[in-house]
Amino acid sequence: MRILLSNDDGVMAPGIECLYEHLSEHYEVTVIAPDRNCSGMSNALSLHHPLRISKTEKGFYAVNGTPSDCVQLGVNSGFFEEPDIVVSGINDGPNLGDDTIYSGTVAAALEGRHLGLPALAVSLCGKQDLHFETAALLTVDILKSLENHPLDTKQILNINVPNLPIEEIKGIIATRCGKRHRAETMVEDTDPFGNQIFWYGKLGDGFDAGEGTDFHAVASGYCSVSPLSTDMTVHQQISSMNEWLSK
Repeated sequence: MRILLSNDDGVMAPGIECLYEHLSEHYEVTVIAPDRNCSGMSNALSLHHPLRISKTEKGFYAVNGTPSDCVQLGVNSGFFEEPDIVVSGINDGPNLGDDTIYSGTVAAALEGRHLGLPALAVSLCGKQDLHFETAALLTVDILKSLENHPLDTKQILNINVPNLPIEEIKGIIATRCGKRHRAETMVEDTDPFGNQIFWYGKLGDGFDAGEGTDFHAVASGYCSVSPLSTDMTVHQQISSMNEWLSK
C-alpha cells in the first residue's frame, strides 16, 4: 500500500518523522509537507503564487504551501506515483471537537478524501514530553484494521491519541466530535514600533465533552476515532426549508 504522508506542523516536525519511521516498516510512504508550520490553515489553497518543491536530507518533500497544497501535489501533479491512502500527522496537540474546522492536519486528510482517497488525520493530545510513538503505533493498528473495513467514500477518520505511553492506552473507541466553550477574548498588544496588534486568546475548554465524545475518550485514556463526513449538508432540513421558502 502506498501512503501519502503530510501534516500541518511542517516537514521538520518530530511527529511526522516518527510516523514515517513506523509506517515505512509496513508500507511504501512518501512524505510531502509544508516547509513551515501551517497550523490553523484549515483547507486553504495557494492560488496567488506558484508551488515549489524541495527535498530534505531525510528524503522528504518540502512545499512552500499549505497542507491541502501538499496533498494536491501528491495526487494531482503527475510528479509522484498516486497513493492509495492519505495520512496526516502526527499533529503536535489535539484536534478535538471544533478544532477540526480550523485544523490543517484534518484539512490535509479532507483534501485526500476530496480527491477520492481514504484518509486519516492523527493528533497527539499533549504539549510536552510527547509520546509520538504511541500515536504512530496506534495508527499502524488502525491502518491494518482498515484493510478489512474500507472507509465510506465520504468520510475520513480523525484520530486523537492521549499523551501516554502505549502500555497505558486503554483501547481504541469510536466517538463523535464534542464542542468547546467560546475561546478567550483576543489579546491587545503593541509591536516594537508602537503599532496596535492582536493575538488570539486561549482555546476554550470542553463544553460538550460527555461520554461518547472525543474529549471524554481522550481524557479517559482511550484513543478516539471520529468518522468525519465531507458532506456538510443538514439533510433533514431540506424538506422543511422548501416549505417556507416556497411561500
